[in-house]
Amino acid sequence: MLNPNVPAWFEIPTRDLDRAQRFYEAALDTTLQRQQFGGPAMAVFPRGDKPNATGALIHMQQCEPSIQGSIVYLSLDDIRPVLARVADLGGEVFVPRTELPDGIGFFAQIRDSEGNRVGLFSPQ
Repeated sequence: MLNPNVPAWFEIPTRDLDRAQRFYEAALDTTLQRQQFGGPAMAVFPRGDKPNATGALIHMQQCEPSIQGSIVYLSLDDIRPVLARVADLGGEVFVPRTELPDGIGFFAQIRDSEGNRVGLFSPQ
């Protein structure tokens, strides 16, 4: 059973799903899986072997990329390599790597290739 009130899934809107998939795969050094669940095509982030929430890039007419609104934070081992690649991939670093109190870790925020504000979190 899942924990109640804990995020289980997220969707990041795109203007161009192919471009967004290339951006995230290169920035995060990962592979997204193309899937279709009876609706629009999605590029799904890997879940790994832990019971973490995951989500997808999605292209739908009613979903517009934005830097306003909710921010999805992606968990990484180290955000520094990602931040170093973002600008070359068509994105922008909004908030540089910033230390959180009490040894929690570090966060940053970027604008992706589609115009979304996305957060990054890492323990180092």
